[in-house]
Amino acid sequence: MPTAIDPITGQTVIVTGASSGIGQETATMLAGRGAPVVLAARRHERIDSIAAEIRAGGGRAIAVPADVTDFGDMQRLVQRAMDEFGGLDVLVSNAGVARLGRLDQLNMDDWSAMIDVNLRGLLNSLAAALPVFRRQGHGHVVTTVSTAGLTTPPTMAVYAATKNAARTIMEGLRTESTDGVIRTTEISPGFVRTELADGMDPSARERIQAGMRDFGLDPVAVARAICFAIEQPADVEIGSLTVRPTVQS
Repeated sequence: MPTAIDPITGQTVIVTGASSGIGQETATMLAGRGAPVVLAARRHERIDSIAAEIRAGGGRAIAVPADVTDFGDMQRLVQRAMDEFGGLDVLVSNAGVARLGRLDQLNMDDWSAMIDVNLRGLLNSLAAALPVFRRQGHGHVVTTVSTAGLTTPPTMAVYAATKNAARTIMEGLRTESTDGVIRTTEISPGFVRTELADGMDPSARERIQAGMRDFGLDPVAVARAICFAIEQPADVEIGSLTVRPTVQS
């Protein structure tokens, strides 16, 4: 639970998708403010390196290789947090993929990948964390969605649909949690300089990377928003935050 020193100090936080971008900056920022952090991602070399850097700077961090599409991995991830730090206060469900393309391109494998990671990954993470939150009487779920779900640009229909499905799940969790045990927050980033575009079709990748390069935010900006939501008093819930460049349409 929060301490009088800093409301983030001492809160154990899992961050999925922690191997780069928003996840990496969030884990690093939280650790710098005294939170024990559990970094999760499929790229174990990357999270091992980031966790080592955090520890070298005086923070508390462990790296747990995990695939959010595997419920067993999520269960093991939550258990590692419990075993290492004695509890779990916050889940930052940040892992996501964007495989953009027109619907008439029929990229069904890409559709499945986005559904599996962006939607089923959130559900698997919730299924692993919620029993702990309920048992201990408190918990906070923060999910990274996207401004692509607030509007639906061409090539982003399925991606936006998965992010809006995540919004619906989070709103359902909020309405089911008015007993004050679980807080929910959804963060909607706009253009941010991350590796999200790396797995896109070349035509979409060039356009998205150009936006990131020309006016994308540093992922630190989104990490600050996540910390802002977490640091609120236990009876305050920041339900939704949109973080985008001022020049983004």
